[in-house]
Amino acid sequence: MDNRQMVLREIPKIDELLMDEQLIFFMETTPRAVVVDAAREVIEEIRKDALAGTRTEVPKREAIVEEICRRITGKKKKNLKRLINGTGVVLHTNLGRARLCRGAVESVLSVADSYSNLEYDVKKGARGSRHDHVEQIIRRITGAEAAMVVNNNAAATMLCLSAMAYGKEVIVSRGELVEIGGSFRIPEIMEQSGAHLKEVGTTNKTKPSDYERAWNPETTGALMKVHTSNYRILGFTQEVTLKEMAALGKKMLRMSCSETRPSITVPVLKYSSKRLARSNTISAPTRSLDREVNAITVCAMAFSSSSGLSSRTKTLLMLLLPTRSRNRRISG
Repeated sequence: MDNRQMVLREIPKIDELLMDEQLIFFMETTPRAVVVDAAREVIEEIRKDALAGTRTEVPKREAIVEEICRRITGKKKKNLKRLINGTGVVLHTNLGRARLCRGAVESVLSVADSYSNLEYDVKKGARGSRHDHVEQIIRRITGAEAAMVVNNNAAATMLCLSAMAYGKEVIVSRGELVEIGGSFRIPEIMEQSGAHLKEVGTTNKTKPSDYERAWNPETTGALMKVHTSNYRILGFTQEVTLKEMAALGKKMLRMSCSETRPSITVPVLKYSSKRLARSNTISAPTRSLDREVNAITVCAMAFSSSSGLSSRTKTLLMLLLPTRSRNRRISG
């Protein structure tokens, strides 16, 4: 008989292992499914090694049970742990980025162990929206007309594209087709949103005329500007500023509309994390943040919350054109 077959025959059955006193003890405080899963993992690894010929004998039953107990203990441990950030990078993606302040933590704890008005309007005595709790705060800080919080900036970008330019072309500079945290790539996000990417310019140079030539009143859905985050191209370069793109949007509006349509003004904030750190309150953002606000006509702005309040914000800004003017706006 093949040695591998002999080893396989000696592997104990799961039911037999579950009769061990140590595992029975674990099942008093641990769900049986967790114990069974750990036992199956250990037995499966032994079986694979035997089939591969890397194991010539089966471990003793005591050793197998001990390994199962170790796996169970590991499964019961919390994955998230407190760490000390000694990297020198304050907003470190791998370390949780921005920490919650003590006041925010206390606010979460005060309602987390009880029922709350998450989607209930206490004043009206009727169902409310979970977005209302943060929308007014974001609107006050940014000056936006409306706001929404989603899982991450990639999700916000896809929602914006889908709502504003589904089935239409979105014009983006080639130098801004970046990959952001978590392997989210602008072309892939755009494809999933249902919008069509229209590249203009080159990697190092993009001019206003590139956007003008790419614009088509029948197929263009939006102009999009992407903050390149933590990389820059230096030397022989040129990019179209947000102010220039706003002017292009207005020009294209006049070219494609017989009547003037109202624009949406979203202040674009420019302030550093140091300025924000000196702020004691957000109740009066204009004073406390000492911010520079440039009112530039854009339809939506999406940013990462933990980096949106720093000078390294990963911001994506879109200028919606009238080919899909439905007054559907997302800011967040």
